[in-house]
Amino acid sequence: MKSAKNILQPEHRALKTAVLVLDDCNTLSFAAAVDPMRAANRLADRPAFDWDYVTATGAPAMLTSALSVPGIPLARLESCDLLIVVAGFQLARHATPSLLAGLRRIARTGATLAGIDGGPWLLAEAGLLDGHCATTHWEDLDNFAARFPEVTVLRDRFAVSENRLTSGGAIPAIEMMLHIIAARHGAGFASRVSGLFLYDGAPAPSRPQSRIGAPHRHNALTAKANALMEAALDEPLPLTEIAEALGTSTRTLQQQFRLRLNTTPQDHYLQLRLAEARRLVTDTDMPLMDVALATGFTSQSSFARAFRTAHGLSARDLRQERAQPTHH
Repeated sequence: MKSAKNILQPEHRALKTAVLVLDDCNTLSFAAAVDPMRAANRLADRPAFDWDYVTATGAPAMLTSALSVPGIPLARLESCDLLIVVAGFQLARHATPSLLAGLRRIARTGATLAGIDGGPWLLAEAGLLDGHCATTHWEDLDNFAARFPEVTVLRDRFAVSENRLTSGGAIPAIEMMLHIIAARHGAGFASRVSGLFLYDGAPAPSRPQSRIGAPHRHNALTAKANALMEAALDEPLPLTEIAEALGTSTRTLQQQFRLRLNTTPQDHYLQLRLAEARRLVTDTDMPLMDVALATGFTSQSSFARAFRTAHGLSARDLRQERAQPTHH
């Protein structure tokens, strides 16, 4: 068995991914796995994900919405960095010896395995969650815990346990995918992917699953602070000034950003500035020194360093790449 490779670390190489789609899964769970990858590829300079669709036998998977998804049979999948199992109803029927053997075979290659909705059941049935923390949909948590005593069952929205990821449903699956994107490409990039969906997300994966929807991440205070920051990207405001304008203390502001957004106000502000810098680099012909000044950097060297750290390559290289003709 190959040692597992940690996919949750900074890396700009495309993540080789296989999406195992089973009959009777719901369309939203399927889209929750795929659309964040598509959106990340759209925003990235180079593909962030390279994925294939896989089915149990080679026949197209039929979703509950009557959409069908063609894919290669699991038996023909040789290897991948990440295997995402998307399942819904009729799990006992899907847990065939050949499917479970196929999951174990991929696990032995050192791949990371992720389960969405009913996917964690199939991973657990294959013995691949023994000794791990995991979650599944709130309707099934008690049955899941009783059936798989070797698994530490959490009520979290999604769970990460070494090279096993599990999600309680479609919306937490988006959060799980954004978690992967943030680990590999940075929180700022993940925020931009999230923004494409107008999605504010839950404050943390450990937020318990609920039968009612989760609130938006921003509260009134952090939203107002965000608005002040966006209005002053060229001349960043000191944190004390932002807090004073909002009638609060810097400590409270720090606490609320940590609680709501799992970051600091300073890092959030920096990510806003670097996102705007990227837009100006890719969408305008503005000289790079002017881009630096427009986003609050007083020196070209500090701008260059921050830009490369956030985006994986220099502003000059990014602009040159975007100038190359593309073929579709």
